[in-house]
Amino acid sequence: MVKLYRVNEEPKIEGIREFKTKDIAQVTKLLQEHLSQFKVHLRFTEEDVKHWLIPRKDVIYSYVVEKDKKITDFISFYCLPSSVLKHPKYKVFRAAYSYYNVAKTVTMTELYTDALSLAVKEDFDVFNALDILDNLQVFDELKFSQGDGNLHYYFYNYKLAKPLEAPEMGVVLL
Repeated sequence: MVKLYRVNEEPKIEGIREFKTKDIAQVTKLLQEHLSQFKVHLRFTEEDVKHWLIPRKDVIYSYVVEKDKKITDFISFYCLPSSVLKHPKYKVFRAAYSYYNVAKTVTMTELYTDALSLAVKEDFDVFNALDILDNLQVFDELKFSQGDGNLHYYFYNYKLAKPLEAPEMGVVLL
């Protein structure tokens, strides 16, 4: 099992690095262009990107791929720790949850593979992702297991012709 689920020790994408304040304008544009393809999505402003996506240890982890001073791809995940009860050694279980990701010059699988490596480096125990946005395309190849829960969104004051399918949803709620 250890061999089957082994994660790379280092990211493989050339030019991947932590997201910085100087990247906000480019990331906002990249994110807006990407999210606009989903039936329901947020419209991030630069202030929103700064608030929600600038890395903060134990809260949010965000990375960009930079090529020739241009941000081409983006990945982020947030931290949701849980208490481990009545265990003599472990007190906290650290879960990383995929947040917003944009793959333009690399595949989503390559981006997720590096996200897994980065999460391991940050000492996370598990990496979770919802079946929304572009996430479904990586689950089988990267050996994600399906969880036992379902996430339901309730929109009030909003009328849909038919219920949305998971991949049509472009909103990740915290």
